[in-house]
Amino acid sequence: MIERAGVAGVTQRAVAHEAHVPPSTVMYYFPTIEDLLLTALTACNDSCLRRLAEIDAHDDSRALRELAEEIVRGAEANRARAVAEYELFVLAARHPAIRAEANRWTQALDRFIARFVSDPIARDGVTAAVDGLFIRVLNSDDPPRQEHILAVLLQLTGQR
Repeated sequence: MIERAGVAGVTQRAVAHEAHVPPSTVMYYFPTIEDLLLTALTACNDSCLRRLAEIDAHDDSRALRELAEEIVRGAEANRARAVAEYELFVLAARHPAIRAEANRWTQALDRFIARFVSDPIARDGVTAAVDGLFIRVLNSDDPPRQEHILAVLLQLTGQR
């Protein structure tokens, strides 16, 4: 639903309609909209963190290449999903109950980047750049190619 209508389109009634269940069923499992959105973000995060773990299992050069591919993929087949995920992440800034889940991604990305960048200040810059590259790809009519994203990652991590 978030992919189609954004976070503003999520209501318990709309979710019930989409799931073909009575609204009371949704309200029983998700007493608040915040509960629904937290569950959605958790599911997104679980998927993203599984993929990050798969990427992390590769050697350094392949891991960065696959991270670049994952960033670019957001503008392609998974664009609507990636936009929905980022909308949930931005929403977390206003909802403390959701914020911890959003931070789970940042912490996992930080651990991933730590294998390339040991200095915590520099690592913060790289992880912020990765998030920024995801957003840049999503907002661009002519998104950067994987080779460009990889070159940026190599430069930022000192792997050139």
